[in-house]
Amino acid sequence: MFSVPPGLVVLGAVAYHVLEGWGWLDSFYMAVTTLATVGYGEVHPLSDRGRIFTMFYVLGGVFTIGWAASEVIRSVVSGELNTAFERQRLEKNLLRLRDHVIVCGYGRMGKLVCQELTQLKLPYVVIDRSPEVLATFELAHGMPLVGDASSDEVLRMAGVERARALAAVLASDADNLYVTMSARLQSEKLFLVARGENEATESKLKRAGASRVISPYVIGGQRMAHAIVRPAVVDFIELATRSQHLDLQIEEVVLAERSSLSGLPLRDGELRKLGVILVAILKPSGEMVFKPGGDAVLTNGDKLILLGSREELDRVAVAARG
Repeated sequence: MFSVPPGLVVLGAVAYHVLEGWGWLDSFYMAVTTLATVGYGEVHPLSDRGRIFTMFYVLGGVFTIGWAASEVIRSVVSGELNTAFERQRLEKNLLRLRDHVIVCGYGRMGKLVCQELTQLKLPYVVIDRSPEVLATFELAHGMPLVGDASSDEVLRMAGVERARALAAVLASDADNLYVTMSARLQSEKLFLVARGENEATESKLKRAGASRVISPYVIGGQRMAHAIVRPAVVDFIELATRSQHLDLQIEEVVLAERSSLSGLPLRDGELRKLGVILVAILKPSGEMVFKPGGDAVLTNGDKLILLGSREELDRVAVAARG
């Protein structure tokens, strides 16, 4: 479309040069003034064939340039409208989200987090300031949002006040620190996991509001050491924590107020009938009870660490919610 007007000018100049024998300057001048319909008059008197060509040239050129201009305007306007509609639809979809996860940063670690959330079928929003990075995002259960994750407005758009958790996995500790602080100021109940490259940053991230601080290098080093010393234990942990393994998984479940599992000793409760293995109980006070005996009584707010199949764990989750 953008090449149509120059092409018409060249066509007219060549025609006048061939039909009338004019020089190139006069031919181009005549072509431009004819297409522009400015009415400056003819450069030289036209022959009959020159007049016939000019009539068709004016009619065809004006309509062609008008069509090209309308197409350009239409593409610009429709592109802006499409962008506005896409933005409006995204905002409506974000407003519907509840108890979702917000992932800040779609780098190497952010992609792994999103892949795992997709395997777990958890709804999430991934924020990155680069449109090119999110252009290839096609994972299920996730919604890409272009913006600065440290911006309060972007976090509010992602539904930080309604989210269950946020993962700050940006490239630098400074960015993760700022995101952590901004998110904590907007939501006190948010479970916030932050990535920390340096061990010295861990205390700063926790003071800024991080619930957990994950250091990829520390975890990677520990995992390699354990793989050397206790390879079977590492295999078991990986097996139990992978969401795609249905035969054996480890899960945590919180007991609600109306749960049928609360108020009874373990030996008399319903939990034994559901077929899962109770590994530990995390009390609301923060106390961790390992290998609880039959006299242990489950209470509201207890977090149960369970081992079992996906079907068994789902049944416990239903009973825990009451």
